[in-house]
Amino acid sequence: YGASMMYSLDSLGKKRLEEYIMEAPYDPLNIISGLQRATLDGFFEPRSVAVVGASERPEGIGRAIMANLKGDTTEDRVIYPINPRAKTILGIPAFPSLTACPTVPDLVIVVTPAKTVPPIIYQCIDLKVPSVIIISAGFKEVGGEGVRMEHDMLAALHRPDSVTRVIGPNCFGVMCPPEKLNATFGTQIAPKGKIAFISQSGAMCCAILDWALAMNVGFSYFISVGSMMDVDWADFLDYFGKKDNVKSVLIYMETIGDARRFLSAA
Repeated sequence: YGASMMYSLDSLGKKRLEEYIMEAPYDPLNIISGLQRATLDGFFEPRSVAVVGASERPEGIGRAIMANLKGDTTEDRVIYPINPRAKTILGIPAFPSLTACPTVPDLVIVVTPAKTVPPIIYQCIDLKVPSVIIISAGFKEVGGEGVRMEHDMLAALHRPDSVTRVIGPNCFGVMCPPEKLNATFGTQIAPKGKIAFISQSGAMCCAILDWALAMNVGFSYFISVGSMMDVDWADFLDYFGKKDNVKSVLIYMETIGDARRFLSAA
């Protein structure tokens, strides 16, 4: 994905890791560093979306997400397929890397193999991409090297100069029906309504989506959180509390994560 993205995971070491880890206590608005991290708007109201790992392989997740974005996108939303071996994806001009895009994307969706994801996240942080969705699996759920990669990415996200927020990894993606945004690899977007649905299980997302389409139950937000490396329940609840198009929040929870933050937000 371009020389500018070829970070060496093995070379992080103690010195590099110290540059990424912020030793300050939890600081959600970055008052200590003086820099506020991005809101969640980029996940649901992006004007530009880049898909890293976009392809035209019929069975590929990158193709499914591209097809959804192309089919559901509004006229003022731009799509950037990222693939160094393609000139176009589904008729849309492709770019070899994120740095080659004409503008910094509001949302980056990553569907590449796990070992390639950390360098992409580091580049998103350097570019100050506000929102990233990691669809890729193979992190803390597999243990060992996956745990280390996820730890290193989270440390990078907590750098004082980072504004980037991440949903995932190992997730289905997000939908925002009012914005006609389907950033998932599902074949249909949820009906429009007033319910915000958040799930830790991609399979549960698919089951609820099938039921909602059959029963015409509408949603304002439809979210798969995956392993919640960064954005968590509390972030979503705080965000939805400020939205007029959310009348209720439905959660499928397998682990609570930071219980104090969750209870405070709820």
